Amino acid sequence: MASPFRLPILYLILGVLILVSVVPLYFYATQVVGINREQLKTQEQVLQNTITGSLAEDISQRQSNLRTMLSNLASAILVTSGSNLTGEHVSSPELRALLEKFVSSSPDIAYATILNDETKGISAGRIALDDFIRRELEHAFAAARDGRPYNGQALEVGAGKERHTVMLVSTPLMADGRFIGMISTIVDLNFLTKRLKDAATGGLLAYVVDRNGRLVAGANQTYAVGQDMTKIEIVKNFVDLGGKTQVRATKEFQLDDGNDAKEKVAMLGTYSPVPALEWAVVAQKTQRQAYQGVFEMQRTANFLAAGLVVIILLLSVIAARKITHPIDVLTSSSRAIAKGDFSQRVHLKSRTEIGELAATFNVMTGDLERMVFDLKKAAEENRALFMSSIQMLAGAVDEKDPYTKGHSDRVTRYSVILATELALMKEDIEKIRISAQLHDVGKIGIEDRILKKPGALTPDEFEIMKTHTSKGATILRPVEMLKEMIPGIELHHESLDGRGYPHGLKGDDIPLMPRVITVADTFDAMTTNRPYQAAMDPEYVVRIINSLANTKFDPRVVAALTAVFEGGKLRLHRAATVSADQAAAAAAAAASAAPAIVETMKS
Repeated sequence: MASPFRLPILYLILGVLILVSVVPLYFYATQVVGINREQLKTQEQVLQNTITGSLAEDISQRQSNLRTMLSNLASAILVTSGSNLTGEHVSSPELRALLEKFVSSSPDIAYATILNDETKGISAGRIALDDFIRRELEHAFAAARDGRPYNGQALEVGAGKERHTVMLVSTPLMADGRFIGMISTIVDLNFLTKRLKDAATGGLLAYVVDRNGRLVAGANQTYAVGQDMTKIEIVKNFVDLGGKTQVRATKEFQLDDGNDAKEKVAMLGTYSPVPALEWAVVAQKTQRQAYQGVFEMQRTANFLAAGLVVIILLLSVIAARKITHPIDVLTSSSRAIAKGDFSQRVHLKSRTEIGELAATFNVMTGDLERMVFDLKKAAEENRALFMSSIQMLAGAVDEKDPYTKGHSDRVTRYSVILATELALMKEDIEKIRISAQLHDVGKIGIEDRILKKPGALTPDEFEIMKTHTSKGATILRPVEMLKEMIPGIELHHESLDGRGYPHGLKGDDIPLMPRVITVADTFDAMTTNRPYQAAMDPEYVVRIINSLANTKFDPRVVAALTAVFEGGKLRLHRAATVSADQAAAAAAAAASAAPAIVETMKS
């Protein structure tokens, strides 16, 4: 229930901040610095995007123009040569004239060659071929033979002032789908180097890398052509995309200081891809240079705010103590409830929202306490109904067999006593309880002529009787809640020596649940009157069961039976046993006949 007058926590916080008059200044300083930083960052990103995008478009356009020129040259060669480049045809004056005209058509073309399918041909240009260029020509020829155009890697040729960065570009010559030769040209990338140098202003460094992160061209001599640039994060991001991206990207990253590998320099960088060549134009600048104006503003604002922050902290500590105390009380009560103690209540006198929260918390706790009580009660009722249903089902089975009336209840009681003696977990004992109660449910499917026969069963009848274990498992298997109890029902007639049924399991292949029920079942069968035997003295039965430990029965369960019997925990609720004289007279014969007795029990 809400109090008649509530003082919002917001008013308390605002009152403290207004007293020190810091909020307006802090808000203004934070907003101004943030806005200016974002504006400068945006401006720098726009600048870098403009520079890299312009260069990328220029490179793409030049590459497109070059491919068009090569395509036109290829068409002219096919027409002029009549699609025949064999022998002397490839070095005809007409083809040579076409090639020389092609080389002179653009200052960016430093060299060109026409080769036939035997790698013979003609060339024109102003540079000499070195081993690196010849290797590129071999790669280009292999690609052309496969019908593919080729864009080579950037190479440096010449020395000193005559040094140039070049790249080999080729296209195959095809006639009627048949490879007849190749056109290759070496492009001078001097135009690209000049553009990159023009862009390098205000601390901006611009360069071009290929799909593997190797330098194609740079604005200065800091990096060499072909150098691996993937140590720079912005380059690595491009390489990780496999050179296939068509989207520009700008990001802040850290760059190793050239003087000290442990030092990092904060950078702002952008790359714009050149999809046709799988290159990227990269521009980067230190954040100190990019955000210089904002850094100066931050220093001034920080100096002015430092003194006020101390005052704010002192006042905040005082205010926080007043605010956090009731919260601590709520937290402590919440932890108690989380552990299951729903009797906890919060006692706070506060006109703030926390006081209202405490009242609401107490109402909620009361509701939870009642709800948990109702749930526990419902669960107990459901369990009682479930167990009653099981007992009714087991009772129906016992009623069908006049010779085993009450057998399921007794086996259940003995099984629980044995499981408790074995110190099994509570959950496992409950599973054994249910499984033992239903262990003979399969007898519902056994014919009355066999089940109610007032004498020993014939071998054929006994084989039918043995199916009650599998029938019981089949009956209960569709019930999901009884899934874990199936082993005790299906396997309670298995024997450690493998002579049991229905599967003839041995040793550890038999779960503990049916081992416990087997001993309890045997004890009850031998201590009750049956058509094929009179009830035996319990002490004598215990001795017989002990004699079959390690062959038919689990020795641990047998030891538990002996312990509970000798300790008086296991008592029979009937007096239908043979006399001591009868037991003594039958002792000698029973010792040798015990296995047969156990194996031929109807239950």
